Amino acid sequence: MRSEEAWKDHKEGDKNYDLMLNLQLGIRYSVGKPASTQPRELKPCDFDPKEKFWTRFPPEGSKTTPPHHSTEFRWKDYCPMVFRHLRTLFMVDTADYMLAICGNEALRELSSPGKSGSSFYLTQDDRFMIKTVKKSEVKVLIKMLSSYFKHVSKYRNTLVTKFFGLHCVKPIGGMKVRFVIMGNLFCSEHRIHRRFDLKGSSHGRSIHKSEEEIDENTTLKDLDLNFIFRLQKPWFRKLIWQIEQDCEFLEAEGIMDYSFLVGLHFGDELSTSSEGSCTSSSQGVPNLYDSFEHHESMDEPCLLDSTSRVPSKIINNRMQISLGTNMPARAEQVLPDGGGLSARPNGGENL
Repeated sequence: MRSEEAWKDHKEGDKNYDLMLNLQLGIRYSVGKPASTQPRELKPCDFDPKEKFWTRFPPEGSKTTPPHHSTEFRWKDYCPMVFRHLRTLFMVDTADYMLAICGNEALRELSSPGKSGSSFYLTQDDRFMIKTVKKSEVKVLIKMLSSYFKHVSKYRNTLVTKFFGLHCVKPIGGMKVRFVIMGNLFCSEHRIHRRFDLKGSSHGRSIHKSEEEIDENTTLKDLDLNFIFRLQKPWFRKLIWQIEQDCEFLEAEGIMDYSFLVGLHFGDELSTSSEGSCTSSSQGVPNLYDSFEHHESMDEPCLLDSTSRVPSKIINNRMQISLGTNMPARAEQVLPDGGGLSARPNGGENL
């Protein structure tokens, strides 16, 4: 469930209606044209920053573009063959991708943009997020695109953001609007009860809201985190190892402003003891932690990517676990102690 105040649907006549219409027309053209659907191996030139294509969209249409009700605009596609391969790598079906972004239902805009001033749009099925970006951000992404492709190809369980497309819209007489299409981490078959944006810092890392003001749509920060998560040791080690690989990649690319996003789904109603321990039982939903405890010798995790709509595997009434997705843990809620946070660990690994 999502707060109606947090999101708004754009309809014809809104100031951003034309922009979204242009975006949808451009995506349909870029992704759907025959040249984009013909598989071939990537070449070094596909990663060239100059590998971008402008297309004119007149209202009356052209030989390659459909007629539309918006003003004339130009559409730029950055490194289209690379992003086509990325969508394949991330198991995103072309038809589903176009339907989610270019379907009849309007995109939804996050009413309060981030500190960067970027605007965020979400598809109606929650699978894809569209973010407006600056020219400098486009340059950074293009520059690291070759290394990014190698990294996500090598580490299929990477926790780095999944990018599906990079585009630009230029209305006649208007300003250029550049945007990137990404996977939405919080698109899940499970209800997300709490979400955190963690940077490993304490400076300005609290939203300063009371518990009554916090709901499922509130993005909490480091100092708002009042849980200790306990995972089985093999999965804890795998997760930390993958985080280290991802951080080394970002460091090598000179990227330092990034976050660790965490979404929590509680298996059922929380049972909180006087020590502040939150546990889940198997009422209605399999007790994932119990399932996890009995499978320490499991093989490498199978990536269940929310953007691919691959349903979670159920084996003997137990949900298949995957690294970074559907990871069961015991969540212990910690209580304030002298103005800080304290807990009484009783074994296991802390995350």
